Amino acid sequence: MVEMAQGQEMALKGVKVLELGSLIAGPYASALLAQFGADVIKIEPPKEGDPLRKWRTLYDGTSLWWYTQSRNKKSVTLDLRSEEGQEIARKLASEADIVIENFRSGTLEKWGLGWDRLSSMNPNLIMVRISGYGQTGPASQRPGFAAIAECMGGLRYVTGYQDRAPVRVGVSLGDTLASLYGVVGALMAMHHLKVNAGKGQYIDVALYEAVFAVMESLVPEYSMTGDVRERTGTALPGITPSNTYVCRDGRYVVIAGNGDSIFKRLMAAIGRKDLGEDPKLARNDGRVQNAAMLDNAISEWTAQHGLETILEVMNAASVPCGRVYTAEDIVNDEHYQAREMLQKFELPGGESITLPGIVPKLSATPGKTNWLGPSLGQHTQEVLKSIGVTAEQLVQLRVSGLV
Repeated sequence: MVEMAQGQEMALKGVKVLELGSLIAGPYASALLAQFGADVIKIEPPKEGDPLRKWRTLYDGTSLWWYTQSRNKKSVTLDLRSEEGQEIARKLASEADIVIENFRSGTLEKWGLGWDRLSSMNPNLIMVRISGYGQTGPASQRPGFAAIAECMGGLRYVTGYQDRAPVRVGVSLGDTLASLYGVVGALMAMHHLKVNAGKGQYIDVALYEAVFAVMESLVPEYSMTGDVRERTGTALPGITPSNTYVCRDGRYVVIAGNGDSIFKRLMAAIGRKDLGEDPKLARNDGRVQNAAMLDNAISEWTAQHGLETILEVMNAASVPCGRVYTAEDIVNDEHYQAREMLQKFELPGGESITLPGIVPKLSATPGKTNWLGPSLGQHTQEVLKSIGVTAEQLVQLRVSGLV
């Protein structure tokens, strides 16, 4: 069982973050900052809290997802639709280094919490604004979720098999990509502010643009040749051989033998030195023209061996390969365990829960879990007291339902 850390020196110690938003994109961005020591205050609606608390698998009424994504955050309940709640939020923002939000474009402006208002109060403020379509442009006012962004960004069209409808990746990739870009932008803005004597700024992240940004040569290929990249299932067209193959025991193995020297080792390992020494196949462009033949040769070999044998042979030959991991495979993997990527903690009721370790790994100031996702409003009194709200005022706020 990993002990909760308290007071450990961390990379973002002293950085104050105010999180306005819910579910995935904005909260995941602030989660990354919280894991490295930022003081993150998460604002939630007073009655129901962040909807993520009830998403996917619940244990004792709380989402297991919540415990990991909201670790190290302070939960403060506040009605942002009320004038009094907005005034409190402005006070919190005036003392923050970073504000992170993922409402539909224009929502915060309606509440008096937009960039112009907050930056006039706090000129050094950095604001990460994550939305479906960005803060500008003809689509900026539309509601946008990651599912739509993955379509617009080009990812869905190339995912799956060509003879059936496009499929989604099994996680909310559009949200997490946008979160990562938001964090990168915030850290760059902090560097500009503190090292280059700059001033505060906002970071405009659109979900669809975060997806589009990782689409490699999709657009250059179309602009130069007119080619539209299509769905290709498990294969990686233009990079050969790299595919998923069926083993004798019915399991699957991914083999990536697309490097020139790796290809030779792969062919030797499966008893096809003739292919490895064929000058027409020495370079990738030649192998691409013979991709089907090479996949057949590899498939014939994997069909004769079980997964574990194949992994042993490939590893011995220094050929990149791997099983297709399930959650069970992950928690039983010795490398995951050795890298401390599986960490056990204790839930409020005393039950043990395994959470993912923190990425990336910093040698001197690593990230750490100080506490799991908090109960709704757990830190309201503590945080509001720190900005001058008295005990009597807090009672009135509770009575009125604003917190």
